[in-house]
Amino acid sequence: MDFMSSEQPLPSRFEEDWQFKQVAGPARYNRQTDGPVAYLQVADRVGTVIGYMWANDKDGAAGFVVPPGLPPNAVNAGARWVRALRDGKARELAPTALLAELAQGANDNDVSHVVPGSLTEAPTLASLRELVAGG
Repeated sequence: MDFMSSEQPLPSRFEEDWQFKQVAGPARYNRQTDGPVAYLQVADRVGTVIGYMWANDKDGAAGFVVPPGLPPNAVNAGARWVRALRDGKARELAPTALLAELAQGANDNDVSHVVPGSLTEAPTLASLRELVAGG
């Protein structure tokens, strides 16, 4: 007897088009803005910049941009900074208030830290991403 016969119809549940809907999750800042962004550099223990934390209050936006070509351990070190974004949003901090807190060393550890004096501004998120990409 052939149990895998192609003559048996598939149950209708296999033909339904299921839509993914996220119903819960951690609060997050918006990830896009067209306005200016304040940003700071984050470096590993030897001083290699592993990311740029950025923020814009008008759009309630903030994020972490990783430079291309980093080794996996440097990329992994950036996870701590992404968690800081979630924590800041959970504490209902304005994006630039979180950035100011981080600039004071609130998230620094022996693996990564904010580069002292690196808090500055870019005209747009796109221009920051271009800077990070080396262009």
